Amino acid sequence: MNDQVVIGIDGGGSQTRVMVSDLNGNIRSYAVGGASSIHKDSNAHKNVQETIQSSLSMARCSLDQVIGLYAGIAGYDSDQDLDWVTRLTDVEGLQCPKWYVNDSVVAHAGAFIGKPGIVVVSGTGSMILAITEQETPIKNIDFHHYAASAARFLAYDAVYQILAGNIQQSDETLVRSVQSYWNVENMEQLRLLAAAGFMEESKERNKKFGDMAPIITIAAEAGSPLAQNVCDEAMKQIMVGVEILGSFFQSDHVSVMGIGSVVNSPYMKLKFNESLRFGKNKQYVYKAPELSAASGAVIKALQHVGVLVDARMIEFMRRHPHAAW
Repeated sequence: MNDQVVIGIDGGGSQTRVMVSDLNGNIRSYAVGGASSIHKDSNAHKNVQETIQSSLSMARCSLDQVIGLYAGIAGYDSDQDLDWVTRLTDVEGLQCPKWYVNDSVVAHAGAFIGKPGIVVVSGTGSMILAITEQETPIKNIDFHHYAASAARFLAYDAVYQILAGNIQQSDETLVRSVQSYWNVENMEQLRLLAAAGFMEESKERNKKFGDMAPIITIAAEAGSPLAQNVCDEAMKQIMVGVEILGSFFQSDHVSVMGIGSVVNSPYMKLKFNESLRFGKNKQYVYKAPELSAASGAVIKALQHVGVLVDARMIEFMRRHPHAAW
């Protein structure tokens, strides 16, 4: 029994995080690799497979010791995605049962440890997931709502606002930072670069814009009106999704937490807490995540192979340095 292990995968954001646990909740290894979504990285399949193999090597486990794998993958939004998603874990010799969900599901599992609440994922991607008191999962995309708060959207919006001339004197530092980031010397060069489409390859372009997001959130914290407007608009869209999902809870008080580089940047985190205090459908309470998304994937894997995950086991998991956010 102790020789058997499960694998939990958090394939959210720009990295893949793989955690191996025995059936008592003792984390045997933790490995980090490249992005798992083919929408973000053409090498996604190689990234995930190599990270799985690395984690098993670190845990000193063989493939036949694995009795279950549970993976949360960014970009897995419909049955049409299942083909490329299943190929991510197509490691030769890994014959165990495998389960796949959107990365927001494992983030929720780790953050709330089975309790009801809403998790807002806003970093490389954007997703809002609620699990109600009846254990019913509901996503904002079920309503065809999308909160354009992912990193690249903040950067695109900021550049468009700059190009449109929506600039105040207090935005000058931000404008210079943006020009420096794109390696141009003035507005004319930025306009020409934009008119040429910035970069030809869409994945590289989106990654370049995504990597630019900290410039915007830092500028917002420093008082740039343009950056604050961009961030505030993204937060409004997040709150629309939160309010839609919040209306499905029976309780008047709903726990909400944010996961990802954007929503946890200092300016956005402050705005998030402020916005939650003025909820319309419910009284929202900001809650810090209990465990990481990779830990959540391990919990789901253990449950799917028939292991009762109790408080003692959660405490075992907490001992690992990568089990918490």
